[in-house]
Formats: sequence, C-alpha cells, structure tokens
Amino acid sequence: MARYTAAVCRLCRRSGDKLMLKGSRCFSPKCAMERRPKPPGQQPMRRRRLSDRGVQLREKQKARYSYGILEKQFRRFFAEAERQSGITGENLLVLLERRLDNVVYRLGFADSRAQARQLVRHGHIMLNGHKTDIPSALVKEDDTISWKASSSNTEYYKQLVPSIESKVIPGWLSLDMEKLIGRVASLPTPDDIEIKVEWQSIIEYYSR
Repeated sequence: MARYTAAVCRLCRRSGDKLMLKGSRCFSPKCAMERRPKPPGQQPMRRRRLSDRGVQLREKQKARYSYGILEKQFRRFFAEAERQSGITGENLLVLLERRLDNVVYRLGFADSRAQARQLVRHGHIMLNGHKTDIPSALVKEDDTISWKASSSNTEYYKQLVPSIESKVIPGWLSLDMEKLIGRVASLPTPDDIEIKVEWQSIIEYYSR
C-alpha cells in the first residue's frame, strides 16, 4: 500500500498548522512551523486567496495527515459516518479517534501516531488480552489496551515507564500507571478531540 515517506514537517507547513506528527519535536524550537511557517516550495510573488473548494480540501487533508490515513481509507470512514445516525462530522471524528493506533498514542505509549502505528504493526500491543496488529481496529467501551509480555522487557518499554507520568491522558481513557494497562472508559465526544479541524468543510468536500 502507498504511504507518504517524505519529510512529514512539509505536511504541517502545507496545512498551515501544527499537526503534531513528530512528537516532542513539535514542542521544541526545531519545529518546522517555528522555523519556516511558509508552505514548502517556491513562494508566489503575490499571495492568492484560497477558494471555498481549496479550504475544504485543506481541512480534509489536515485530518488525513493527522491520523495518518490514505484517501481511500478516509473515504470509507466518511461513508460509515454517514450511515450512522446523528451528525456526520461528529460521527467521523469519533470513528477516527477510536482507531487503535490513535488510542495507543493518546494513552502516552508513543510520542506520535506514526510511532503508535508501528508499535501495533510489530505486535507489541494487546487488545482485550489478544495480540492485534491492525492499527485501524476500532476500540469499544470497556476495551483494554496493554503490552505483550515479552515487549515489557524491551528498552523502549523501560524508558517509557518513567516518562509516561508527565503525559496527559484524555478523560475518555483511563490508565493503570503501574501495569501500563489502558481502558476505554467511554466513547470519545467531539470535545475530547485535540485536532482542530473544520469538520463541516470536510462534509461539504465530499457532498459536492
């Protein structure tokens, strides 16, 4: 499957906003948005105003880049959100937030969603006591997320234990700090989403 492999900081500069794709680096002076906030590539002599269509595309791309999802997969999530009752935009963001790789990131097990995706793909994470290597798996209420027994002996895990106490866990998740076992206390709500995206623009983009 195709995957973006170039410098991810270019995605932030292209979106005009920090997408938190590099973990702790995004909070440091080394962040590309701090050093070079302009879009990548040659700059036009006169700045053009984005059209309504351009704004919709930008917001859709911001959501895709933030969660590390390809276009085809993002369309499937949008189609599923439309089938559900309620507001399509809110349904979409809840579905994206329920992805296993995002939950691993939000629990503080990884510094970025890309790193969390790699942990899941390499089989380090257990979902309800079973090894799961599918980053797009959707968690449900009362699901537990833990580490595989052998993975708790790795150097990464040993370095994670002292650093995770300083991380902020969202209210819809709970974490046993001693055993590093997370639980989905409730499904996320729109207020729990940390990514700032105009979801109405995404709906308008796919409703053309």
